Amino acid sequence: MSSKAAILQRIREALKELAPLPGHHGEGALHHGEPPKEFGNWLPAVGSSLDARIDAFAKNSAELKTEFHVLGNRRELASRLAMLAAANDWKRVAVHTGELIDSAVPAMNLPTLKIDGGYDKAELERCDAGITECDALVAQTGSVLVTNRSAGGRALSVLPPHHVVLATRAQLLADLPAAYTLLRERYAANWPSFISFITGPSRTGDIERILVLGAHGPKRLTVFLC
Repeated sequence: MSSKAAILQRIREALKELAPLPGHHGEGALHHGEPPKEFGNWLPAVGSSLDARIDAFAKNSAELKTEFHVLGNRRELASRLAMLAAANDWKRVAVHTGELIDSAVPAMNLPTLKIDGGYDKAELERCDAGITECDALVAQTGSVLVTNRSAGGRALSVLPPHHVVLATRAQLLADLPAAYTLLRERYAANWPSFISFITGPSRTGDIERILVLGAHGPKRLTVFLC
């Protein structure tokens, strides 16, 4: 048996055994999806009111270089998206099926790549922006919580150079414990294959500690709250 065949055989044998869920390695382990209590000590508390959550998310967005826009209502969404497209000379956008997307994107009058039925990765990468919905926004960290079910899969929020997120006020949560509670309540019976907290546009500071945006994903992140 060659070295390659031996390695593949060991992988096949290992895959026969189910891996334990994260945090299930001892008597004191956390339940899957439950955040550690220490979160409260590591990160600042956020007020319970909607205004407090909006202020916290806006402050974190400014620091993270996320473009955050609070709209008066859902009816503004289409016009604001059209303004963003015109300002950046977008030629084509990629989207998935979603309530907010379906109501706002058609009014932009742009060629659209809809990825729900499958897509070509090169075509998706050539789109000027990927427009997605999300599971939640996290005011405490300025993060966007997405799963493959809420954001049209894994690639739509990553390949286009500009990621645009559409969210409602009801989706703006105070902190990470609330986000983990949401995940557990929504998906405990059938967890998504992909869960991600997107905190600002893609970035790196590896070379001489100089911040560079767009290193491993979108260079811009825009969030519309309606």
